Amino acid sequence: MTTSRPGTVRTDIPARLDRMPWAGFHWKVVLGLGTVWILDGLEVTIVGAVASRMTERGSGIAVNTADIGTAAAIYVAGACIGALLFGQLTDRLGRKKMFMVTLGLYMAATVATAFAVQPWYLFLMRFLTGMGIGGEYAAINSAIDELIPARNRGRVDLAINGSYWVGAAIGSVAALAFLSPLFSPSLGWRLAFAIGGVIGFAIMVTRRHLPESPRWLFIHGHTEEAEQIVNRIEAEVRAETGQELPPPGSAITVRQREAIPFREITRVAMERYPRRMLLGLALFVGQAFLYNAVTFDLGTLLNGFFGVTSGNVPYFMAIFALGNFLGPLVMGRWFDTVGRIPMIAGTYLVSAGLTALIAVLLMNKALTTGSFMTLIALTFFVASAGASSAYLTVSEVFPMETRALAIALFFAIGTAIGGVTGPALFGQFIHSGNVKLVAIGFFIGAAAMATGGIAELLFGVRAEHEYGLSMEGRREAAERRERARLRSERRRTLESAGARRFRPGPGTRLYSPGAIGTSGTASRHAAIADEALDREIDKVAHALERYGPADRDTLAERVHGRAWGPGRFRAALRQTVREGRAQETSPGRYDQTEK
Repeated sequence: MTTSRPGTVRTDIPARLDRMPWAGFHWKVVLGLGTVWILDGLEVTIVGAVASRMTERGSGIAVNTADIGTAAAIYVAGACIGALLFGQLTDRLGRKKMFMVTLGLYMAATVATAFAVQPWYLFLMRFLTGMGIGGEYAAINSAIDELIPARNRGRVDLAINGSYWVGAAIGSVAALAFLSPLFSPSLGWRLAFAIGGVIGFAIMVTRRHLPESPRWLFIHGHTEEAEQIVNRIEAEVRAETGQELPPPGSAITVRQREAIPFREITRVAMERYPRRMLLGLALFVGQAFLYNAVTFDLGTLLNGFFGVTSGNVPYFMAIFALGNFLGPLVMGRWFDTVGRIPMIAGTYLVSAGLTALIAVLLMNKALTTGSFMTLIALTFFVASAGASSAYLTVSEVFPMETRALAIALFFAIGTAIGGVTGPALFGQFIHSGNVKLVAIGFFIGAAAMATGGIAELLFGVRAEHEYGLSMEGRREAAERRERARLRSERRRTLESAGARRFRPGPGTRLYSPGAIGTSGTASRHAAIADEALDREIDKVAHALERYGPADRDTLAERVHGRAWGPGRFRAALRQTVREGRAQETSPGRYDQTEK
């Protein structure tokens, strides 16, 4: 690495990181950093599940349903402030320092919540817990993208987003146990909060062994330290795989910089992209209001208006989580095949209509517990697929250099407007005991989602095929880029033709509420992943030509496919067959195509 002139550095570190085979180091990154989504799902689900128990007599804390809504709003406000504050500190001081600090803050605050006896103390701890979670998103998303090879980032980001619902499931099961008769009303909910600290401690142990991001280091002038870290990672991977690493791609020239302040991002967005800014805000505010209002207040709503006991609330939270998980799993592909604008507008407007229907039926007292939860699950089945598009939209319509900070900024502003007011307002309505006021809350949520859908129709951008290659994605040979481009075009054409475009599947996104900067990253890295896929197809075809027929496992060993990353060998093998460069002669056994 050499410095070409003051303020710039020429480096091959990104290329060296991207060419590495998948190894134990990458699993440590996923486990140490990506598991924060489990924490968030756990945190949000537990609060919704134990909220009604906390309002009961003998709970050991004097709070009512309005206080629960206020605590939820304060938690969200803390997440917004944490994202902004720690986002800037992450850019200034480094990834590792901040992802240790933010996890430590989360652990301390969530465990301290278990000792709450007064509302003011509960509010303070929820604010600090929210700051830790918001800071986690700001600190780790950039670190994940900077440590995981570009060809694997999309798949890894999808898996990490989906892990939010693993946390939700853990939260539901934990709440069932801690709200059971085994524990007194004043103890069970406290233990439910403490479990977050236990999981956080396990993650902290893993994180201690992760390095600072080499990309952050060389951008901020610490070139020697960046070199040392990459050398250590390469030595670790060589020792594990027993192979020499492939040669890296070309070096790039990077202008070193200080942190970009949020006011600069705001100014650029307002001056250059005002319509896109309005679109992003409308989408974020709509989903933040509806999601936070219902998620945090669902337990007290079920308890207060449908007679569900606090011990049974976790069952309904599990149904709620299942609907949210299945939505993007089923409809995710359609955002790529049907198109961004119709799917984003459609999911926002349909979920708005379902929310309005709930409000009308509440007004007329025409809902039973079963019909209410059926409509809630259906509403969020649709809304979860749409909500991820808020992150996806901001990710795709702003320049590559400002994406991460732009998403953090929109998350903070949109969530501050919708995510704070939603649970606070619903908490007050539920506390009133007036079902018509609760119905008005659902009408407001419907209006917020409808505004997002209308904004998409007015200002939406057809960005489904705009991948925005980074400098690292432009370094491959022209022929390989062209083959990857043609293959991608053929695939999109086939998937978008006729009834094929309506086949269910997760596509390039799974949704987790609040996951700043991850939804849509599969699209951002699609071009780079396609070029890597071209190389992998070549290896599979050449191995069959050179060594002859083989079963799947033997073929994977011959091409070292396990080192390509999770799922990549299977994808390359399928594509090799699809393109006629190999054939499956019997189940699980392959040969070159007859000429």
